[in-house]
Amino acid sequence: MSQVLIESLTATIVDLPTIRPHKLAMHTMQKQSLVIIRLRCGDGIEGIGEATTIGGLAYGNESPESIKQNIDSHLAPALIGQDAANVNACMQHLDKVAKGNTFAKSGIESALLDAQGKRLGLPVSELLGGRVRDSLEVAWTLASGDTARDIDEAQQMLDIRRHRLFKLKIGAGELQHDLDHVIAIKRALGDAASVRVDVNQGWDESQAIRACRVLGDNGVDLIEQPIARINRAGQVRLSQRSPAPIMADESIESVEDAFSLAAIGAASVFALKIAKNGGPRAVLRTAAIAEAAGIALYGGTMLEGAIGTLASAHAFVTLKQLTWGTELFGPLLLTEEIVSEAPLYRDFALQVPRTPGLGLTLDEERLAFFARK
Repeated sequence: MSQVLIESLTATIVDLPTIRPHKLAMHTMQKQSLVIIRLRCGDGIEGIGEATTIGGLAYGNESPESIKQNIDSHLAPALIGQDAANVNACMQHLDKVAKGNTFAKSGIESALLDAQGKRLGLPVSELLGGRVRDSLEVAWTLASGDTARDIDEAQQMLDIRRHRLFKLKIGAGELQHDLDHVIAIKRALGDAASVRVDVNQGWDESQAIRACRVLGDNGVDLIEQPIARINRAGQVRLSQRSPAPIMADESIESVEDAFSLAAIGAASVFALKIAKNGGPRAVLRTAAIAEAAGIALYGGTMLEGAIGTLASAHAFVTLKQLTWGTELFGPLLLTEEIVSEAPLYRDFALQVPRTPGLGLTLDEERLAFFARK
């Protein structure tokens, strides 16, 4: 194939309202800000991508504003004139130009893959090796903070067959209150649902030793990132003592982190996030490390909109096994959409399209309306 030069790369911040406040250990979301990336190529094809983080700088090192600024000032100029059809060479070039910036790079890689899929008439999953399933089971986060409300919400999701995996965000409140909250929900749902918790690094190790035992003994299936990501020795100790599996999330900020955690046995489950690894191709390298080490996988989210969610999904459908399902519910948390046709959720799962590229088309009018001025 002859070279197809990249002509332009733009980043637009879009602010979309959420259906309710979404409480995390370090932040409460009232809206979600997406960075929409558009890659225009010399053959007339446009690829779209998304870079999304949570809570500004409260979660990590990148924010919507820094993502846009670094794309505009550094990453886009580096890609203009490069061969859009060679995704590998483009991403290696960006890695030489800029350290880190995995959220921004993930959105760019997604746009490159979307364009290449459209160019070849193939869905992105086929560019990533080929899918082995067409849908992904999706968990739902119960994050109102109110026990009765969370139980009612979970029951409704079960009744309409939208979710049967539920994650509870804890760690910001008093420990015993959080434990009582989780245990009450698990008892109410019983065997009809899987209940997991995400602590977002909210506990110290002394709290986590007790809490993991209590939660595991009361039927909680999975405990995500209970202590600080830098306390790797503590994560090893907890993983050895907890009756429930420990999942690494914030601990994995790169493919290299995944290797280090696997080498010391810091977790028995890895959360996969394209944004924190640098793109759909990069996240599959983390998955390969986990699979080689016998570590189970979970398809994580940064609460992306439709574009970032399907970029993740196209990677996840190529994996041999996702023992713990996925968390690709981001579009369901939003009250508005900027694509012509929203992702389809049915029978507890996200259906992954087989149309070329990511399988999405931007709604130009809605995009312009919600774009940050």
